[in-house]
Amino acid sequence: MSVYMTIFLFVVGLVFIIKGGDWFVDSSIWTAKVTGIPSIIIGATIVSFATTLPELLVSTSATLKGSTDIAIGNAIGSTICNIGLIAGIILFFKPREVNKKAFGKKGFLMIGITLLTAVLAFNNELNKVESAVLLSTIALFFYINIKLYKNVASDNKKIIEPSRKDILENIFKFLLGSAFIILGSNLLVTHGIELAKILNVPESIIGLTLIAFGTSLPELVTGITAILKDDSDLGIGNILGANILNIAMIIGTSGLIVKDTLVMTMTDVNIFNIVAKNIPQTLYFDIPFSLLFMLVLVLPGVIKGRMYKSQGVVLMFLYVMYTGILVNLT
Repeated sequence: MSVYMTIFLFVVGLVFIIKGGDWFVDSSIWTAKVTGIPSIIIGATIVSFATTLPELLVSTSATLKGSTDIAIGNAIGSTICNIGLIAGIILFFKPREVNKKAFGKKGFLMIGITLLTAVLAFNNELNKVESAVLLSTIALFFYINIKLYKNVASDNKKIIEPSRKDILENIFKFLLGSAFIILGSNLLVTHGIELAKILNVPESIIGLTLIAFGTSLPELVTGITAILKDDSDLGIGNILGANILNIAMIIGTSGLIVKDTLVMTMTDVNIFNIVAKNIPQTLYFDIPFSLLFMLVLVLPGVIKGRMYKSQGVVLMFLYVMYTGILVNLT
């Protein structure tokens, strides 16, 4: 297959994921709205799962094809993209106050699950039991959100009475969106692997950059929509939930379906003519950077009960810096 055809099909996969994710998220939000659930809960649960579906399908598809570096890179890279780029944009345009308790619970759960991943993978791999432990933390995530739902006053008290046309339209969006995401994920992984070979770069770099950005586009669309609708609670809630699911659900599921154990990404480093062979990139570089982004996002909200425009600037700067280092890592 020619280089141009590989790039074309990779882009087609991205377009399918973007459009499929858009339809899937729209139908998910509509479903949530008709129940009268608050925006912060919608963002942290239903929309988070909907916007994480592309990452899940891409990573499981990559794992089944034997490209676990893409699976891991996509999961970790998406958390960094979600915070550094998407949360950065949201906070730059719509800084706002947050509920310290609610925000803190989800924020520290996100940090805790990321730290748990590093601890479980201290020997640079996850076995089936460790993967199951990681996956089981999703139950705690949903428990916290259910508790919050009981305690937070609904901002959607008037439940929408859906018409027959609305029901059929949203069923269509849900089904077609799911099909587009599945097909797009397959194209993205298959031709992402080919692209890595053509460019002579590790699959993990493709996963952490191009694929992570591509599968994070539903979160970006949701975040921009939230800004336009002056509902940044939805955007930030979605990012917290999506990151928790990116780590717990995607890495946990990949670890369960892989043939043996899920080996973390290794790389050869060559920076400023300093060469090091077989460095555990996931544990020593990607996860620490992910934790740094999480701390910058969470701590001001927990300490001050507010998020700032300057936070958004710092997050976007860190994202550009991380991507620059990553591109020059090998």
